[in-house]
Amino acid sequence: MHRVKLAEPDDFDGWREAARGLAVGGVAPADVTWQVGEAAVDLFGEDLPVPQSDAPAFSVSRAFVDLARKAVLHRDSERFALLYTLLVRLRDRPGAVEDKADPLVRKLEGFAREVRKDIHKMRAFLRFREVEVDGQARFVAWFEPEHHILRYNAGFFLDRFASMHWSILTPDLSIHWDGETLAEGPGAGKSDAPAGDPIEDVWKTYYASIFNPARVKIGAMLKEMPKKYWKNMPETALVPGLIASAQARESGMIARARDEVGGNSTIAWDALRDEASACTRCPLYGPATQTVFGEGPVDAPLMFVGEQPGDQEDLAGRPFVGPAGQLFDRALAAAGVDRTRTYVTNAVKHFKFEQRGKRRIHSKPGAGEIDACRWWVEQERMLIKPQVTVALGATAARSLLGRVVTIGKERGRPIALADGSTCWITVHPSYLLRLPDPAAAEVEFGRFVEDLRMAGAGVARFAA
Repeated sequence: MHRVKLAEPDDFDGWREAARGLAVGGVAPADVTWQVGEAAVDLFGEDLPVPQSDAPAFSVSRAFVDLARKAVLHRDSERFALLYTLLVRLRDRPGAVEDKADPLVRKLEGFAREVRKDIHKMRAFLRFREVEVDGQARFVAWFEPEHHILRYNAGFFLDRFASMHWSILTPDLSIHWDGETLAEGPGAGKSDAPAGDPIEDVWKTYYASIFNPARVKIGAMLKEMPKKYWKNMPETALVPGLIASAQARESGMIARARDEVGGNSTIAWDALRDEASACTRCPLYGPATQTVFGEGPVDAPLMFVGEQPGDQEDLAGRPFVGPAGQLFDRALAAAGVDRTRTYVTNAVKHFKFEQRGKRRIHSKPGAGEIDACRWWVEQERMLIKPQVTVALGATAARSLLGRVVTIGKERGRPIALADGSTCWITVHPSYLLRLPDPAAAEVEFGRFVEDLRMAGAGVARFAA
C-alpha cells in the first residue's frame, strides 16, 4: 500500500506530481492512501517510492486539470483518492471526464461547483475592519470558509488591495500582506478579529440610504447571501429592520419621489462623500491635504472622470478648478455642454506629488492606487447612473474599464459598460497644456472639443 503525504489540504501541485508517477507506474487506486500532513489515515500504508516504469507518460485534457484544481479545495476527505481514480481511467479512456452520466465525474463536478460557490461568497461577503498596529493602519477580516479556499483567493485580494496592509483570519489558516510580502500564519478565532471600526457607522448610513425596499425579494436575497454570512457584515445588522419597514418606506419613497426627485440619492451621496473623506485605502492620503471627491447633480446624465486632483484641487477640495479645469470649462462651452448638468470626478481622490523645494510636482498614480480608489468611482457611478461616462486620459480609462488602455486606439468610439451605459475615451485637458507648439495645441484642442461634443450627443440620443 502506497502512502502519499501532501503538505497542505489544498496541495494540488503535490497531488498532481504524485498521482502522475503512480498512474504511469500502474499503481491501482485501491493501493494508494492520501495523507495530509502528519495525520495518518491508514495504519497499513507505507512510504513506498513511486514505482519506476517504462510505460509512456500520458496527457490529460484541460477540463480535467481545471476540475482537479477546484475539487482539491473541497473538504471531503476522499477528494484526492477520487481524483486519482478518475486520472487512472483517463489513461485508457481520455474522454472519460466528459461523461456527465458517470457517478464519479458527477461527484467531482459537485465538489468543484461547491468550491466555486464558496470562493464567490468569500469575495462578496468578506469585510475588512481597520485597526492600528504600531501606529500604522491595518485592515483585518474574519471569514469562515466551507472549503480550503483561502490560499486560492489570496491573489484576488492582493490584486484589489495591493496598497493596503491587511490580514484575513480563518479557523484553519491566516494570511497577511504588508505591502511587499504575503505571509501565512496559523488559524485564528473570531475574537482575534476586530468587532468594528469608526468607518462602519458611515457605511451603515450609506447602506441604509441606498437600500431600496421596492426591489426586495427576500427569498432571492437569502439564496445569494445566506444568514451565516451576516454576522461578519456590518450592513446586514440593518437588514431585518429595513425589511420590516419596507412597505412603509416604499410608500414614503413614492411620495417623496413626486416632490423630491433625487432626494434619496443625495442622502446616499452625502454619506459616500463623508466616508471618502476618511479614506486610507492607499498611502496617498498621508501627504495630501484632503480627499477631493466628485461634484455635480446626483441625476447628471453625463459624467467625466479625470486622473487625480492637482495642486489647486488638493487645496480647494474640488475637482477641476486649476489650469486644466479652466481649459476643460472652455472646451465644454465650445462643445455646447453645460458643466452644471454634468458630474465631474477623478479616478484617484488624493493628490500624488513630488516635493521640489516649495513646489509640489504632479506624479502619475500607479496601478495599486488606481485599483484602491476604483471602489469610490464605482459607488459614484452606481448613485449617479450616468447615461454617458467620459474617461479623461488613460488613468481614468483604466479605472472604468479595468484594463490598460491606449488612447489612440480607443478614442472617438462608444464603449459599452457592464451597466448598459456608454463610455467615451479622450485625452486629459492637462495633455493639451503640455503641448509646446501652439499650432499643434490648437488642433488638439479642436479634437478634444469634438470628443466632448460627441459625448454630449450620446446623452441626447439616450434622451430621445
